[in-house]
Amino acid sequence: MINAQKNFVELSEQSVYNQLIDAQDKTLGIIACGIAVNYLMEHYPDGCPHPILKIGQYPLPKKQLQWLVDNCERILTLEDGYPFVEESLKGYLGQGATVNGRLDGTIPRDGELTPDSVGVALGLATVSTVDVPSVVKMRPPTLCQGCGHRDVYEALNEVVSGYDNARIFSDIGCYTLGALPPFRAIHSCVDMGASVTMAKGAADGGLFPSIAVIGDSTFTHSGITGLLDCVNENTPVTIVISDNETTAMTGGQDSSGTGRLHAICEGIGVDPTHIRSFVPLKKNREEMCSIIREEIEYKGVSVIIPCRECIQHIGKKKKVK
Repeated sequence: MINAQKNFVELSEQSVYNQLIDAQDKTLGIIACGIAVNYLMEHYPDGCPHPILKIGQYPLPKKQLQWLVDNCERILTLEDGYPFVEESLKGYLGQGATVNGRLDGTIPRDGELTPDSVGVALGLATVSTVDVPSVVKMRPPTLCQGCGHRDVYEALNEVVSGYDNARIFSDIGCYTLGALPPFRAIHSCVDMGASVTMAKGAADGGLFPSIAVIGDSTFTHSGITGLLDCVNENTPVTIVISDNETTAMTGGQDSSGTGRLHAICEGIGVDPTHIRSFVPLKKNREEMCSIIREEIEYKGVSVIIPCRECIQHIGKKKKVK
């Protein structure tokens, strides 16, 4: 195993995806991973004056890293998300190297890496780099007009307003926009599948009502196992699988559960009488609220499947025709 790891490191050192570019100003050496390379070069369109190690293959190429540390006064790590490379360097190269990045606040610890945050870390920009004219108004992302998720959230909000401690746990998808105005309908979004498991944990802790909202694609990706846990323990939760018959957030790919969500839920043990469906339209508002209210009051696992095709998906199909 030790020999295998050594071989992996050697392959990484020889890889065309790990590229060391020398430069004259060695007061700083930069490690840039993935999209961070693009953000970096936005500030140096004519070429970066500092040595750069572009990393695109792992494990980390120790030979190139060591060269950077030996030849540069300090190291700046640019990586999106978790500071994996920066943390690895602490043990990888010993305590002699001065390494800046997310861990010491040179790059903000939270949020995505951006060209602006890279510019600040390089000392080329301030935190606010763009003067926005007062005529420009903020336009936060919002659900499309005509989206079925809108009607689902409006009905949910109407029903849960009658409960003191209702909590709605959501998931990864375009329906996550239900957290924003005008709906403000969800209280959490952590990762794919967490809506169901967080609702279960809250219900197990005594919260009522405990509701999960998950999309059809996310449900087949990561939500089924959580629902199975609910079934095994007959947890009093209401799971809303908002079905728009496609994987809308990432381009309209086919959804694995299209036409089969009812069968999947029944197959893992949900009582068929508590697998309910409706078409989320304003004209069906009374029916929608009635079904949601009935299933919230059921002291067991209930699944509600609002189903209406994504408005964008319909438009794309019309264009194809």
